[in-house]
Amino acid sequence: MSTKTDMSRAQRVADLLGEAGADALLVTGSVNLRWLTGFTGSSGLAVIGAGGLRVFLTDFRYLTQSAEQLDEGWDRHIVPDLAGAVPQLIGETVTRVGFDDASVTVKEHARLAELLGDGIELVPAGGLVEGLRAIKDEAELVRLRAAAALADTALQEVLGRGLVGRTEREVGLELEFTMRRMGAEAVSFPPIIAAGAHGALPHAEPRDVAIPAGTLVVIDWGAQLDGYASDCTRTYATGDLDPRAEEIYNIVLQAQEEALAAVRPGPTGQEVDAVARAIIDGAGHAEHFGHGLGHGVGMEVHEGPRLSKLGTVELEPGHVVTVEPGIYVPGAVGVRIEDLVAVTEGGHEVLNGLSKELTVVG
Repeated sequence: MSTKTDMSRAQRVADLLGEAGADALLVTGSVNLRWLTGFTGSSGLAVIGAGGLRVFLTDFRYLTQSAEQLDEGWDRHIVPDLAGAVPQLIGETVTRVGFDDASVTVKEHARLAELLGDGIELVPAGGLVEGLRAIKDEAELVRLRAAAALADTALQEVLGRGLVGRTEREVGLELEFTMRRMGAEAVSFPPIIAAGAHGALPHAEPRDVAIPAGTLVVIDWGAQLDGYASDCTRTYATGDLDPRAEEIYNIVLQAQEEALAAVRPGPTGQEVDAVARAIIDGAGHAEHFGHGLGHGVGMEVHEGPRLSKLGTVELEPGHVVTVEPGIYVPGAVGVRIEDLVAVTEGGHEVLNGLSKELTVVG
């Protein structure tokens, strides 16, 4: 499905250079480079200037790959030292060069400053590309839907072989292998499989412990497909439950569905988070829901915007976020229910499709 990325993304970056106070921008992070250019190699650097400057640098290992993956609008150069070639290629009119201050190290910054010389100022411009990446276009939504569908199908296959008596680690490894066998290039993150009291750890690591009957099992998983990630959580029963565990499940389900209904253009992440939090707090579990409601998902499984107490960004069409409230009672039980959701002009679209009704898996 991979196709060349057209030059419109480069123009969108160039249009923001003035706001960043820069004449040109260095793009060095592998995820930002892939979004911008389509290049999937491990060594690359792009330079974008307001005056039509579109330079891409890589080394000899990627001579053929870069030619196949990049649009012809890029001025492509094969060089032994990527940063070292920048001063000769940016042109004489560039005096302020933006860089990603969130990822460039102090050592790399010092070398760039030395290479560019006294006549060129390095300007912090971290987050510029990430801000554009947060709004997905239709081609990106197609890939996100496909990643979510693959992950759904993989889990259904694994659950068909049951949970009781198998170890958490065994189930996690099988789920990862199944996603890869179905075509995933990677997992979004190592699957979380957590039974009983272990589910009270939001980021529990699968153990070599057999899953018992009569408990809840939290399964959090995702597939990386064609450059895009999915993220979903379901909590299953393995038989008859303690009534308190079933009650907690129903509280989380109500919080998840009401917060989901609030996802649309306009509200901030903080406002959507508050919908779920009010239900969980009102049920007496305020101290058992300590993480944010959700996060953005795209080429990375954690990106902007945030649905949390600190989420000040207003949701817009094209944002893709998780809605994942949970209740975690230490030493007793954990429940999390999560959907991957795209914000649309008229509301939202849920990208994954597995039922959220409490389901028994033997």
